[in-house]
Amino acid sequence: MEISEAIVDQRVIADRRQFSWRTVVYGFARSRRHSPRREVDGEVLFLDWHHPWLFFLAVGTMIFSCLDAFMTLQLLDKGMYEANPVMAAILSQGTTAFAVSKMVMTGVGIMMLVFMAKARFMNRVRTGLFLTAFFTIYACLVCYEFVHLMRVL
Repeated sequence: MEISEAIVDQRVIADRRQFSWRTVVYGFARSRRHSPRREVDGEVLFLDWHHPWLFFLAVGTMIFSCLDAFMTLQLLDKGMYEANPVMAAILSQGTTAFAVSKMVMTGVGIMMLVFMAKARFMNRVRTGLFLTAFFTIYACLVCYEFVHLMRVL
């Protein structure tokens, strides 16, 4: 039994794919799975591509979360108190624990909502709408804290 020259794999590197920022940009702009492959698939829940609006909402919510943490610490220095009992308990561990836990909880929640953006909650509401709601709530909270911070100063 002879081994044919055509069958022998001559490649030095088994996996030729390389990761670069071009990969990220190309994957964002021209990802492959924008719609279902077959009609019988119905509504695809998990796609390679998410609408840019979800990116805006995710980044905006994370920025508002950072602003909320900063203004909360500023207001606590001015004599206010933390109304959320969970965050108040974490705040008793220190400001670093407060900031890290706030960013981790918000970031994980955002990632889950973006990943499940096309799924339906209780077969009625798309999960992506929750991201819009959280963005709006955070925007209102940051405005509220900003007004109180300006009053105290």
